[in-house]
Amino acid sequence: MSESSPFVNHLQALLPLTPATIEWLGACAAILTTGSFIPQAWLIFRTRQVEGISVGMYSAFTAGVALWLLYGVAMGSWPITIANAITLTLASAILVMRVRYR
Repeated sequence: MSESSPFVNHLQALLPLTPATIEWLGACAAILTTGSFIPQAWLIFRTRQVEGISVGMYSAFTAGVALWLLYGVAMGSWPITIANAITLTLASAILVMRVRYR
């Protein structure tokens, strides 16, 4: 199995990004996706209204984020590790509130 696929090599030719730019893209993505959970968690905490939250979806999502966290640690990627640690905390809090406040 090769180190990278032809698609990745082709993409790198189309978007010649420096490693620093790639890290900034990852950091911006992490901030946006992780930060998007803050308003939802705060709203649920404040109102205790959880009717629209799916236990199944949040359970699967939380498990997936836990796996992403392990992946980030295994890869030594701090943006992935930090973002998923925060997201795991927020998603777990939402899931606990969903179960508790139903």
